[in-house]
Amino acid sequence: MPRFVKITRITVTHFDYQIPGRAMAGRARLDMLYQPGSTVSSGGRGATGDHILTVETDAGVRAELPGTVDAATAEYLLGQNALERDTIWHDLKRMLRGRGNAPPGSVDIALWDIAGKLYDAPIYELLGGWRSKLPVYASTFHGDENGGLTRPEDYAEFALYCKEELGYQALKSHPWVDGPIEREVTTVLAMRRAVGDTMDLMLDPAGAYATFDDVLRVGRACDEARFFWLEDAFRGGGLSMFAHRKLRDFIKTPLLMGEHIRGLEAKADMIYAGAADYVRASAGADGGITGVMKLAALAEAHGLDVELHGGSLAHRHCMAAIRNTHYLESGGVHPKVPHTRAPIYAERKWLHELDSVDKHGCVDVPQGPGLGVPLDWSFINAHKTGETVYQ
Repeated sequence: MPRFVKITRITVTHFDYQIPGRAMAGRARLDMLYQPGSTVSSGGRGATGDHILTVETDAGVRAELPGTVDAATAEYLLGQNALERDTIWHDLKRMLRGRGNAPPGSVDIALWDIAGKLYDAPIYELLGGWRSKLPVYASTFHGDENGGLTRPEDYAEFALYCKEELGYQALKSHPWVDGPIEREVTTVLAMRRAVGDTMDLMLDPAGAYATFDDVLRVGRACDEARFFWLEDAFRGGGLSMFAHRKLRDFIKTPLLMGEHIRGLEAKADMIYAGAADYVRASAGADGGITGVMKLAALAEAHGLDVELHGGSLAHRHCMAAIRNTHYLESGGVHPKVPHTRAPIYAERKWLHELDSVDKHGCVDVPQGPGLGVPLDWSFINAHKTGETVYQ
C-alpha cells in the first residue's frame, strides 16, 4: 500500500523586519524604489510583517519555509497524506477557483520539502535535476528622483558595475513610473552602450507606460539595443492578449508574459493567442513547485522557454531540473541598498542579495534534504510578533 504520512499540525509564525532605504511609492504604493531614511517591511507591499510556515507530520518530518496559509486551507490539510502532492494540488485549486486559479504555492512547496526530508534527498533530485550552479540576473528597483537610479547614466553605471565587479551575465531594469518616455528610451540605449554586447539586458516596465505609443517607442529602443526581452509593459498587467499580439506586429524584441496571469489553463490560452515568447512562472503564484513544473512542460511542448519570477530556494530546485530556462531572478537590487532581504538563513548566499552571486554571476543549488537550507530561528524568534496554530 502507498505510504501515508499524515499532516498533524500547521503553524504560521509572524515576524517583522524593516529594510532601510526602501520605499513603496506611487499613488497605490506599488513601486519599490530607493528613498533615504525610509523603511519597508520585508513582507512587501503594505505588509505589517512577514511569515514562516511550518507543516508537521506524524513521521516526525516537518517543512519550514517562508509563507502562510489561511484557516480554510489549513483545516483541509490537517489529516491529509503529505505525499499525495498532486491530489492536494488539484483539491486546493478547486477550493480556490476564482481567487487566483492556482493552489497556494507555499503549501505545495512545504509538501515537497517534507518529501525531500523523508527520502533524504534535495528536491531537485526528486525532480530529476542535474544542475548545481544557476546563472542569475540582477533585477533593479524602479527609477526614483532621490539620487539613486535617477538618471539614465545611473542605470548604465549600475549595469556595468554588476557585470564587471560582481560577475552578473544579465540585468533587468524597472523604469520610472509616470516619467517622461524620452528618458525611458535614453536609458535603454545607454545601458547597452555601457555594457557592450556580452551582457543580456531585459526591461520590465511593470505596467508603467500610459499608452500604446509609449510601449511602442520603448519597444523599438529595445530592438535597437538588442534586449533579451520586454516584460509586462501595458497598464493592464499583461492581461490583454490582443495588445501583446498587436505589439508583435511592430517590434522584434521577445515578449515575456504571465506574471499576473495565474494558472495553467490561462497561460495555455496566452500561448495559443500568440502573446508570449517567454512564459513567466512563479512557485508562489502558480501553485508551488508542482505548478512551475507543469508550466515548464507546457512551454516546452510549444517550443517556448519558461522564466521564473523572483528568487527563492524553491525556484533554485525547479530551475536545476528545467531545460528550457535561462536565468534565476535576483529581484529588487539597488546600488545604494545592499541589504534588501530579511536574513532568515544564516548564510547570505541563500538570500538573493546583490552580492549573493559568485564571480561568474551564479548561485548554488542547495544540496541538503528537501529545500536544503535550514532557517535561522534565532533571527526569526528575535523578530517574532506572534503565531497562529492549526491542529
